[in-house]
Amino acid sequence: MLHVAAGVYFNGYSAWWLPACVLALITILALGAIFIRWNFYLNSVNTLPILNVKFDRGQLSVQQRGRRVALSFDDGPANHTAAILDILKRENVPATFFLIGKNIAGNEALVLRMKHEGHSIGNHSFDHGFHFDWQSAAKMEEEIRRTNEAIEALTGTPVKLFRPPYGVTNPNLAKAIRNSGMRSMGWRLRSLDTVAKDKDQLLHKIMSKVRTGDIILLHDRCAITETILPKLIGALKEQGYTFATL
Repeated sequence: MLHVAAGVYFNGYSAWWLPACVLALITILALGAIFIRWNFYLNSVNTLPILNVKFDRGQLSVQQRGRRVALSFDDGPANHTAAILDILKRENVPATFFLIGKNIAGNEALVLRMKHEGHSIGNHSFDHGFHFDWQSAAKMEEEIRRTNEAIEALTGTPVKLFRPPYGVTNPNLAKAIRNSGMRSMGWRLRSLDTVAKDKDQLLHKIMSKVRTGDIILLHDRCAITETILPKLIGALKEQGYTFATL
């Protein structure tokens, strides 16, 4: 930017270069915030490792881990969490749930089910408010702390995974996550089940895009997600996929 300004002032470049560069910079910063997979402001885990690397007795070995995917559910505990847990139990499939702190009160039994049935539990902020991303790092950190405390009081297990609300990141969130000792978790395959209307189209979309190592983003507050989940698990199993927690 300084080079462009110098060029305009000293070398007679067109003044239009300045607003063009400002617009480009703003666009990059905005896209970096929106797309968690860019790892622009902080590093997030967006896929499962697909290789096992071992060093034993001076020998290095590398092996593929097989066709694994991870089902992850945001925004619970919610209306469809119990039914989704029933499906996962019936299909013997582990998953990861990212919980909103304020939703835990009154749904303690669901959180305990997640723990006892072998699922991983992560933090998805306390309020998941629309203005979460405009908060200071201190306020974000407070939301993370309150949710961790609510989960840990029930499960007795420390919470280390955090999924940013809406998948939006920025420098304040990077600081809050670092200060909280958390690990940011993203995804590679976003189902968009929160806006999907047609269950068959949603299922086809996921299956047409899935690949080894995918972390799949779903929501246990969505009726359509509960509806397609048995067929989704069945289709993934038919293609040789196994399931991992985060």
